[in-house]
Amino acid sequence: MANDQAVQNHTLPPNPEKATLEGKNKFLGFWFFLGGETVLFASLFGTHLGLRGGTMDGPGPADLFHLPLVFIMTMFLLTSSLTSVFAIISMKKGNYKGLLAWMWVTVFLGMLFLGFEIYEFVEYYHYGLGFTTSAFASSFYTLVGTHGAHVAFGICWIITLLIRYRKTGLTLTNAPKFYVAVLYWHFIDVVWVFIFTAVYLMGLGG
Repeated sequence: MANDQAVQNHTLPPNPEKATLEGKNKFLGFWFFLGGETVLFASLFGTHLGLRGGTMDGPGPADLFHLPLVFIMTMFLLTSSLTSVFAIISMKKGNYKGLLAWMWVTVFLGMLFLGFEIYEFVEYYHYGLGFTTSAFASSFYTLVGTHGAHVAFGICWIITLLIRYRKTGLTLTNAPKFYVAVLYWHFIDVVWVFIFTAVYLMGLGG
């Protein structure tokens, strides 16, 4: 409470997300969490790369993938990563309204990405690519779908923070929570860059 009161008195430390022991512990614990997530996605990437040729005479990457659509999705997600950076910059300057505004923009862009991904899956299904159609289909939906689930979780996480702390102002309690949420968002953006390369570009390139 004393630390939060200090923030309200405009004595915000230079790095409020790590100014307390709780904040440092959140930061450290989150890196351990990301280690486990990295292993998960590495396993899914390896599985997909090993099975991407197993189309069983069903539709394959060349029949399905449309780079313009995937490029638009990628731009939405990468731009959302940039807006989350602006949110943290606002936080470090003590601009709480700026933090909230940029986080809402991040959520909006993430929802656009997720909407396009759902549209993509529906189109592939109508084209004949069900989850059990082939080994390629199963590995593709599992990898990309797992990433989509992470995006959805990240959106829900950020919205929860925005609603819960919409009137409290910036404190040393909520600053680490916003910071860790943004780190998570950067992680799923980086994973998407690898998906764009390993799944879509390599898929079309053979």
